[in-house]
Amino acid sequence: MRRHHHLARLALVSLAAAMLAAAPAGQSKPWKAPRTAWGDPDLQGIYNYATMTPLERPREMAAKPVLSEAEAAEYERQVLARQAVTNNTAGPDWWDLGTQRLVDRRSSLIVDPEDGRLPPLTEAAKARAAARRRGELTEGPEDLGLNVRCLLWTIAGPPLLPGVYNNNVQFVQTRDYVGIFSEMIHDLRIVPTDGRPHGTVPRWMGDSRGHWEGATLVVDTINFTPKTEFRGSTEQLHLVERFTRVDANTIDYRFTAEDPSTWTRAWTGQFPLKRTDQPLYEYACHEGNFRSMEGLLKGAAVQRR
Repeated sequence: MRRHHHLARLALVSLAAAMLAAAPAGQSKPWKAPRTAWGDPDLQGIYNYATMTPLERPREMAAKPVLSEAEAAEYERQVLARQAVTNNTAGPDWWDLGTQRLVDRRSSLIVDPEDGRLPPLTEAAKARAAARRRGELTEGPEDLGLNVRCLLWTIAGPPLLPGVYNNNVQFVQTRDYVGIFSEMIHDLRIVPTDGRPHGTVPRWMGDSRGHWEGATLVVDTINFTPKTEFRGSTEQLHLVERFTRVDANTIDYRFTAEDPSTWTRAWTGQFPLKRTDQPLYEYACHEGNFRSMEGLLKGAAVQRR
């Protein structure tokens, strides 16, 4: 009887070895998203989202949401050549390495509408834009944009949007909050996830509330101030962001923006956040910024006259 059991065990071992040998080469267990000690998906860490891919698809690429390898290489070459001779506050030597490449060979970060372009502006938004161009809305420092005043930078969000440098974001989680921190002018969004309703006080970064849908953190943000002005938006701006960790080093980021006083319809952007081991470094925006402020205010006064 013992011999029979021994032979049976040997047969099972041999069968298991044969099954492993027959498995496709390189096959591994499916990746499983880590969880916090209290059971939520773990997004914590520092991520970079630099890319050359523009927000809007160039009109000459209207029918090409994804470029071929040759088309992507040529587009990247042309952009790098143009940047090398462009006069910028911070030249290409300062720019994130990710700005040298398209993300997944895509021609736009906008995925809806399908043409990869921002929806048309409303008549009210066109009028506001015209007034800004004429300098009618710039009489003092408080009338300048928050980024010009070194108070809030667009790429810090919400929503996050790639820029030329400092495309870094850090996630910190507790049981009832998620902190979304950007060093691009030291902004921290504290997003409650405990089910509380929205507040009523307008904020530069809006009033955010989060909840989990499976592996996805969904952040709903309203109550922006008129100063926020995301691509011409007003205090009616409503944002819904979705953060989904899809592998050990990637968070899929998707946002939808809606403002009936600015765009004729809602629109959506999407791009990956890539984990990095690099630390966040201080961004000292105010140093020397008074010269820019002085020049802008003098220029606006001349325009008004």
